[in-house]
Amino acid sequence: FSFLMTEALLIFSPETSLLRSFSRKVKVRVHWALQLLALLCALLGLGVITYNKHLNGKAHFVTWHGLTGLLTVLYAGGQCAGGVLLLYPKLMKNWTLAKLKLYHATSGLVGYLLGCASLMLGMCSLWFTASVTRVSWYLAMLCPLLTSLVIMNQVSNAYLYRKRSQH
Repeated sequence: FSFLMTEALLIFSPETSLLRSFSRKVKVRVHWALQLLALLCALLGLGVITYNKHLNGKAHFVTWHGLTGLLTVLYAGGQCAGGVLLLYPKLMKNWTLAKLKLYHATSGLVGYLLGCASLMLGMCSLWFTASVTRVSWYLAMLCPLLTSLVIMNQVSNAYLYRKRSQH
């Protein structure tokens, strides 16, 4: 989920995208496909974890990781639905395409950070801290932290670039 979501967002980066020479239309389609795959992975993971907890008679969604994970999956579903509106902007009669893009990008960043928070909370679980120790734990924790900083930097640079080009 995290890898696919990160790659889907980095597609629009002029500095880091492997598709920087492709048209915007191609980038949007690849973004859409990666986000859909990320959502499917999240739903599959949620289903497997829920089934495993059911088999073992454990409570569902009682930890911060479980709650933020559920919220992240629900949010990602809503964000994907919002992305469909960008493919068919005429469905939103009183909204401009620019406003839809701005809200989609901003709420996408919130969803991405929520996903990173859920991942980091999972790394604080008893199972993870018992399985991954010392330097490995810190390196694992750095991954979502650094990727979230890269994504936030990319989004802020895109806003600054757009603002400068409007003036």
